[in-house]
Amino acid sequence: MSDATSLFSTSDGRVSPEVPGFDLIRPIGKGGFGEVWLAANRATGRFRAVKIIATARPGIIDLAGREVTSIIRLEANLHRQHPNLVHIHHVGECPGHIFFVMDLADDLMGTPGSADPSYRPATLQSRLQAGPLPPEECQRRIGELLAGLAALHDAGMVHRDVKPANCLFVGGELRLADFGLLTEADRQMSRVGTESYMPPDGRMDARADVYAAGLTVYEMITGLPTTCFPSLGDQAEKFADDPILQRLNRLVLRACQTAPDARYQNAREMLGELNRAQPTKAKWSFRRRGWIGACVACLLIAMVLTIVYRWTNRVERVRVNFVTEPFEATIQLDGVPLLKPDGTPYTTPCTIPDLPAGSHQVVFQYPPLPDLDVGRVDFRDSRDIESHWDSSPAGEKAESPPRGR
Repeated sequence: MSDATSLFSTSDGRVSPEVPGFDLIRPIGKGGFGEVWLAANRATGRFRAVKIIATARPGIIDLAGREVTSIIRLEANLHRQHPNLVHIHHVGECPGHIFFVMDLADDLMGTPGSADPSYRPATLQSRLQAGPLPPEECQRRIGELLAGLAALHDAGMVHRDVKPANCLFVGGELRLADFGLLTEADRQMSRVGTESYMPPDGRMDARADVYAAGLTVYEMITGLPTTCFPSLGDQAEKFADDPILQRLNRLVLRACQTAPDARYQNAREMLGELNRAQPTKAKWSFRRRGWIGACVACLLIAMVLTIVYRWTNRVERVRVNFVTEPFEATIQLDGVPLLKPDGTPYTTPCTIPDLPAGSHQVVFQYPPLPDLDVGRVDFRDSRDIESHWDSSPAGEKAESPPRGR
């Protein structure tokens, strides 16, 4: 017995089938006509999902054969693995069974699949139990679903069972799974699949896959069951304010048209519509961001230039004392009267704050005496300006006051 078998036995005491090279740990789901088990590769210890279909019971062998035929078609037509389709790593046969070794889905918590007892496969169906996906994630997941489905349609095949339960998350990406009903698109196809995702016309061709994909998208964006389609329920207000949801809802409405010819004719066309809408918004958003960025840049440049200008052309502000004899003379600085904040003129003696340093023409006025022109005074050197009508225009203190006062 391998280490995997000894460590990970089924909790319900079930006897698992013998699958060469693998230890089956416990069932983790059902798909198509078989049961899916969590399994460990005996050689590598890597965990995989193994789907097992019994062939010994009457009436089952044809179903097993149908699934094998579907996988053969998939391998023959697809030519290469697609990142949004679950990978089939091996198909084998053991007594009474056939089996498929596949990718193991991530855990519901988003971590890689493991043999931990709490592990539950992350399907889109399980994710939607918590409500609709956020709009940006919806957009991404829809693109992944349609890319995988388009690969099948491009290869001339139809899935016939597109639904959230058949969408797995592997490595954080959505992958379409369960190819048990896969068939060629040009065959006369019977009405098989999941009834609630089938179109009303009953034609199970590529347009039926589109219809089922549309309902799957509806569940993603609304969190509502397919029976509520096309109602938005209590999500209507959110749709009214969100252009992404509005666009995705338009995608759903066309995909789920009752008349087959009114739908997208295949998943590639539906994906193209999704992608055409996204670049337009992205381009517009880029232009808008570019315009906003340019405006911000211009504003910043203007602010920097203003600061530089003020710095390079900054004017020192100083406090200056003015005294005359007689008092109550008014003062003109460079021909402009000096006024208080209330609009009345300063009169001597006074101290005036916040005058620009530098050379200024100072004139005192005291009617009816003639104007007393002190001359040009540099406030960087002289902060005390005194003058008398009965003396020289500029007194000793006006000519050589103490520096820095």
